[in-house]
Amino acid sequence: MGKRGRAAVVVLGDLGRSPRMQYHALSLARQASLEVDVVAYGAGSDPHPAILEDRSIHVHTMTQLPVPQGLPKILRSVILLCKALTQFITLLWFLCYKIPAPDVFIVQNPPSVPTLVAVKWASWLRHSAIIVDWHNFGYTLLALSMGRSSPFVKIYRWIEKHYGKMADGSLCVTKAMQHELAQNWEIKATVLYDQPPEFFHPASLEEKHKLFCRLNKDITHPHGFRDFVSAGHVKMDSNAVNENLFTHQIGSDIVLKPDRPVLVVSSTSWTADEDFGMLLEAALMYDRRVAAIMNKDDSNEEDIVFEGSHSGKSSMYPKLLFIITGKGPEREKYEEQIKRLRLKRVAFRTMWLAAEDYPLLLGSADLGVCLHTSSSGLDLPMKVVDMFGCGLPVCAVSFSCIEELVKVGENGLLFSSSSELADELLMFFKGFPDGCDAMKSLRNGVLVRGSSARWANEWEEHAKPLLSEVILMSHK
Repeated sequence: MGKRGRAAVVVLGDLGRSPRMQYHALSLARQASLEVDVVAYGAGSDPHPAILEDRSIHVHTMTQLPVPQGLPKILRSVILLCKALTQFITLLWFLCYKIPAPDVFIVQNPPSVPTLVAVKWASWLRHSAIIVDWHNFGYTLLALSMGRSSPFVKIYRWIEKHYGKMADGSLCVTKAMQHELAQNWEIKATVLYDQPPEFFHPASLEEKHKLFCRLNKDITHPHGFRDFVSAGHVKMDSNAVNENLFTHQIGSDIVLKPDRPVLVVSSTSWTADEDFGMLLEAALMYDRRVAAIMNKDDSNEEDIVFEGSHSGKSSMYPKLLFIITGKGPEREKYEEQIKRLRLKRVAFRTMWLAAEDYPLLLGSADLGVCLHTSSSGLDLPMKVVDMFGCGLPVCAVSFSCIEELVKVGENGLLFSSSSELADELLMFFKGFPDGCDAMKSLRNGVLVRGSSARWANEWEEHAKPLLSEVILMSHK
């Protein structure tokens, strides 16, 4: 495609937690037939095996410098400035000397400082083009901790806008962001919606069984959580082998348990832009509302009191197991809150999964929950895209442009409070697993809408023409 036949993907972050940039690398290699150099931090999560196995993709890892927590505000600001300077020098070294000169740099934004500056300098020195992929605005993320009026935020925004305008091309994740960039930043961007790659798909029964057997120890081990799972209120079949909470094997047949709990998955970065407390409150409300319904409707039925019962009205409202995946600064705080909850029908497990197991978990779940509220109001949560790729309907927090992704009543529902989420959980899972008409309808809607919505198709239609145009112009 280019004279040099190379592209560089730049991520000033953990490559394993930057799925969109991994997909860019795969598309550049497979669909544009380029050699791809990926520059990112390496001491984090492993990227998807497809990245490591592709001989056209070469990963170059930088060392990330930690910032101590709990420092005074002034000292922390000084350390952050020193870190940015160190990052700038390191990144410039990699982009100018450690990797071959590319036809084009594709850089993730945010972070904007020092990434956009370093990439622009490198493009001058190496006579390469730049495409900025706008995932969000860096200054709005910084404002979460410093406030919009902070001089650091204002300086950050100026740098982000000034160097963003110097790019040869831009991609962005929503039409709302495209409009904002055009109107207020003087940047023309092409919308490249996040779409799942082919390895996100509904899991087969065999895949579910193998995954649940692998995760069984992590799920059933208490880890300090006191709930229906750790208390052993789940029936086991003496005739079954390879049994877990959701499936068992009898002879050569794998069977989903009729009294299994509902599996709800939520992926989070455990940061301030995701209010995990909303999910905890909704879980508590679900637990109490089901108890109240049971006591009101079945006060004379003794079997309702027994936690393991699957008879009578108690089966109308199943137990819920929430598996929360992800890493981040607020994880321990919320884990402590979970341990203090007294829930009878709800359990939580937090874990970090291997890249190949995460799609399987989504493809095995009954519902996805998204707590993402954009710092800018202009980006969309990629975790929802992944869930749709696995045929999983979603309940998502409502914000300004989320309806570009979640079509209410077709592939998911929106909520603005914990009470609304609790109502949706009650509506979805009444009569689980054989009832749940609302959930089945949404799942069918996800499968219909998502059957052709794949990353490779989206990239071929929107990103590849921009890539060709930018490279062509850079060689004139």
